[in-house]
Amino acid sequence: MALAFVAANTDEAREAQKILCERYGSVAPTRADVIVALGGDGYMLETLRAAIGAGKPIYGMNRGTVGFLMNEFREEGLIERLHKAQPVTLHPLRMHAICRDGTRVEGLAINEVSLFRASAQAAKIRISVDGRERLAELVCDGVLVATPAGSTAYNLSAHGPIIPLGANVLALTPISAFRPRRWRGALLPRGAVIHFETIRPEKRPINAVADVMEVHDVIEVEVREDRDVELTVLYDPEHNLEERVLMEQFAP
Repeated sequence: MALAFVAANTDEAREAQKILCERYGSVAPTRADVIVALGGDGYMLETLRAAIGAGKPIYGMNRGTVGFLMNEFREEGLIERLHKAQPVTLHPLRMHAICRDGTRVEGLAINEVSLFRASAQAAKIRISVDGRERLAELVCDGVLVATPAGSTAYNLSAHGPIIPLGANVLALTPISAFRPRRWRGALLPRGAVIHFETIRPEKRPINAVADVMEVHDVIEVEVREDRDVELTVLYDPEHNLEERVLMEQFAP
């Protein structure tokens, strides 16, 4: 099994990369059977984005902080762990954004696409789903669309629902909503097309973020799940991603 070890730019991750390369050998990611990512969740997302189109499974080991998307780090028994690992297929969100100057920007998000106010004033956003207006005006700090895999990240911090991986839905979650006061978001079919429109962008500018890619001064944003893009992540069977998502729903 040919392995490629890639690491975040931290001392802990680089040291782990050196040890594992010496022990198992390493090839370029393009020649690898499996890419082993060493770092935290942010680096895992970075590695997954870099692997889009390559068809390489990613096995992450935690050398960061939270490590929700990662397996436990151990030097020994890696080949055996990889043979026993269970694959999870992820489909990212595709964002199409139009800026006030006419620029069009496209991005992919494995966790979420978020819209944020970019001034001292609250954002005002019109929301449509599958071509039908659902909220004429959401007054808020922002709003996001999260995948099941990303539902335990920023979405959870914004009081959005945790979504089991097999639920086939997306979370639409407001961020500090002011009006409507009682609106707490929605669960949408994974095939839904969500369209956001900035109300009075000259006075209430909004930025959009696809995971870590930020687009400034947007007037329209469309988000949908891209079923044509598949990312394979490998997890140890005793602590796979589906189990972690389930455990989060019972966390104290």
